[in-house]
Amino acid sequence: MTDFHEYNFDGLIGPTHNYAGLSFGNIASASNKGAVSNPKEAALQGLAKMRAAMALGLKQGFLPPQDRPALKTLRALGFAGTDKQIIEKAAAASPDLLANCYAASSMWTANAATIAPSPDTSDGKVHFTPANLAANFHRSIEADTTARTLRHIFNDDRFFVHHAPLPGGVHFGDEGAANHGRLCETHGEKGVHLFVYGEDGDRFPARQKLRASQAVARNHQLDPDKTIFIEQSKAALDAGAFHNDVVGVANGNVLFLHEQSFADRDAAYAEIREKAPFVEIVEAPADKVSLSDCIKSYLFNSQLLTLPDAGAAGGEMALLLPTESESAERVKTFVDETAARNNPINRVVYKNVRESMRNGGGPACLRLRVVLSDEEAAAADQHFILNDERIGPLEAWVEDHYRDRLHPDDLRDPKLMEESLAAMDALTKILKLGAFYDFQKI
Repeated sequence: MTDFHEYNFDGLIGPTHNYAGLSFGNIASASNKGAVSNPKEAALQGLAKMRAAMALGLKQGFLPPQDRPALKTLRALGFAGTDKQIIEKAAAASPDLLANCYAASSMWTANAATIAPSPDTSDGKVHFTPANLAANFHRSIEADTTARTLRHIFNDDRFFVHHAPLPGGVHFGDEGAANHGRLCETHGEKGVHLFVYGEDGDRFPARQKLRASQAVARNHQLDPDKTIFIEQSKAALDAGAFHNDVVGVANGNVLFLHEQSFADRDAAYAEIREKAPFVEIVEAPADKVSLSDCIKSYLFNSQLLTLPDAGAAGGEMALLLPTESESAERVKTFVDETAARNNPINRVVYKNVRESMRNGGGPACLRLRVVLSDEEAAAADQHFILNDERIGPLEAWVEDHYRDRLHPDDLRDPKLMEESLAAMDALTKILKLGAFYDFQKI
């Protein structure tokens, strides 16, 4: 029998990580706009989280940062000259545009793509659709490089099918796996896919469109009887849940979420229980944990992980949470009560990812789930699947190339560009990527 495992591909945080406050609807991002960031600490915190998952016996991969500043984009927008001149002209004419082209937001790989594992697709292959991220300019420019990265890592058409990002801009706005979950009895059995979409709230717009989720499901050849489309509640959206993974997470036979996640809770639960009768719904009541509590702490932006040797449905799961959840009294009480009850969630790990959290991205934002058989995993580029030998050089690379202080005003200095591109050039040598990034091909 073929063994299947879930691999979490975390985003390796890039050297231009900063707090420019570019993401409307993301309360943490807006509230920290203009603050000084620490790119080195951010990347090391992300790598430490990857190490924590590996220490639990889990399979861990990563996606590399994208090259920033996005010089190709700046050229397309009319800035000409040498690289240095382009930065100087953009800084003078449109500093906000320059900040968009410097964003390190590809670190949040939950938005990179939506994945369907081979047990669920009619052709028996793993399907990938990079998200178009059309709602925000700084994220929309990621899609081409994300597609290139996924095609490089999973480059064997015996096992993998790659779709283009959805066309149509905001009309088919797709934010990737941050609005998608999969329920299954084991990773290798046919699963039920939950696609959560939104309608604009009174305060914030919805980023994931129903028609986008439907298109991804069609392209991935999913069984309609194993596919569910659920509307997110406007209360959650307006409270700051710009993605559904801020208020809920699905893994294996468990759906862990806030009571106010869905527009029609009862109807959603009824359809989920009908199509996934094995599901155990673990819900946070609003009178114990408010929407504000869970959004400030990112309780539900935790990683819900099936531990090795957990066996069939009901096996042991761990919650990997940000330390902000540990320091929030009501949230910590709920987590402790959940772990003590008779359900699969019985281990809790808190990790410091504060640099990411201050930009509105918790542990689950930093990872993309990819379920692979042993044969499929062996066909992937092993440079991007971590072990103790491979993670050390990445930590050393961060130590060598990253600043420990970065203010948004520093983006105007061409020296930051030079440092960042030199770092990415060095990374391509570690990963044996060749001339992978746009700046290396010009």
